[in-house]
Amino acid sequence: MSSLVNVAIHASQSPENVRRDLLESLRTRRVNHKFHYDSVKQTNQWLALHQACSPSREDADCAAAYDRAFAAVAKQTSTFPVHVIGLGCGGGQKDTRLLKQLHARGGEVFYTPSDVSVAMALAARRTALQVVAEENCFPLVWDLISTANPAGILAGHHALQAGRVFTFFGMIPNFEPEAILPKLYALTRPEDTLLFSANLAPGPDYATGVEKILPQYDNPLTRDWLLTFLLDLGVERGDGELRFSIETSPAEGGLKRVLARFHFSHAREFVVEEERFCFANGDTIQLFFSYRYTPELVRANLAAHGLKVSDEWITGSGEEGVFLCRRA
Repeated sequence: MSSLVNVAIHASQSPENVRRDLLESLRTRRVNHKFHYDSVKQTNQWLALHQACSPSREDADCAAAYDRAFAAVAKQTSTFPVHVIGLGCGGGQKDTRLLKQLHARGGEVFYTPSDVSVAMALAARRTALQVVAEENCFPLVWDLISTANPAGILAGHHALQAGRVFTFFGMIPNFEPEAILPKLYALTRPEDTLLFSANLAPGPDYATGVEKILPQYDNPLTRDWLLTFLLDLGVERGDGELRFSIETSPAEGGLKRVLARFHFSHAREFVVEEERFCFANGDTIQLFFSYRYTPELVRANLAAHGLKVSDEWITGSGEEGVFLCRRA
C-alpha cells in the first residue's frame, strides 16, 4: 500500500464553506450533522459506536439482509467495469462486502468512498483495498447537500465508462427528506442502481416502534460522541444536560424522529471565528436528529422524488431495511 493517498476535496468542504456552515449551525442552534464527523477523534468515536450499536453488527439477520441485497446487485450486473460510489461511506464495511460480491463476478471494480469527513473517506478506502486495487479507489470529500450540481461533479470523476452502483446506507434518517432525495435523483442516471437503507420503526404501530428504538440513541457512547462537538468549543459537561426526545414533523408528512438537545443549566459563552455565542440558563441547542421510517414510508418518499423501489430486504426485527432503487 502506497504511503501517499490522493483525496479529492470538493469546494463544498473548503475551509471557508465549512466555517460558514459552522457559524450557521451555532447561530440557528441546529447543528449540521457533518460537524459530528469533523475530527479524527469524532470519527473514531462514531466507528466505536457503530461497532457496538449498529444492527448490522449485532443482528446476524440484519447482516444477512444486506448480503442478500449485495448478491442481488451482483447477479444483475452483467457488464463490467462497475463503479461503486459510497455516499456517506462511513467506515466502508458494507460497501466492501458489496465490492467483494462484484469482484467475485470476475470484472474490474472501481470504488469512490465519499463523505464529509476526510478521516472517514480514508477509513473506507483502507477497508476497501482488500478488494479494490489502489489505482481503482478514489476517495472524495464533499458535502452533497450544499453541492449545487452533484451530478456534474461525478461526471468529471473517474471510471466514466463504468456502470454505476450508488450506496446510501443509514444516511436518510439524518437528512430532511425534501433536501436529500432530490439530490439522489439528480445524481443517478436511468441505468444506475441505488442501494438505499433506512432505519425503521418496528412493529405494526409506528409510534410504538419509534419508542422502542429510543435506547439505541440514548446511551453513553452516543452521548459522548454528540457532546464532543460542544466540548471542543469550550462547553463543559456541567453546563447542562443532553436529553433525547421523539418529535413528529408536520413539515415532513408526519414522520417521527428522535432528537438530541443540550439543555443549558448554566450560562456559557465562547468565541468561534471572532464571533461570540452566548447561551443562558434554559437555552437549548439541537445536536442531532434521526428520522424513523416504515417500508411504506420509504417507498412513498422515494416515489415522490422519482425513485422507484424494485426490491427490498427487511430484517426480522423490522428495525432496518435495504431497498434496491432506480429512477422511475
